[in-house]
Amino acid sequence: MAKFFIGAARPVFLRCRSQEPSHNLKAISGLVTYGWGVIPVQVRIGKTEWRTSLFPKEGRYLVPIKASVQKAEDLYEGDNVTVRLVVNL
Repeated sequence: MAKFFIGAARPVFLRCRSQEPSHNLKAISGLVTYGWGVIPVQVRIGKTEWRTSLFPKEGRYLVPIKASVQKAEDLYEGDNVTVRLVVNL
């Protein structure tokens, strides 16, 4: 489960509520990152699927959410969202 929020410069992200998923991602980040700890992933929320990258921040990873996904899945700031992630190797 992740929390939907709007960043300072208006990008929109999801942040894991628990540190466990981020801990697991950090454990493999050295194998999959293309720099700065960024991890390429396939993401699914509801019926919407897309490719993006996870960004490390304060011990957790952020998932950027496109405006088209926000609209398609009717997402608003503060929503709790179930996210399916597949790390791209």
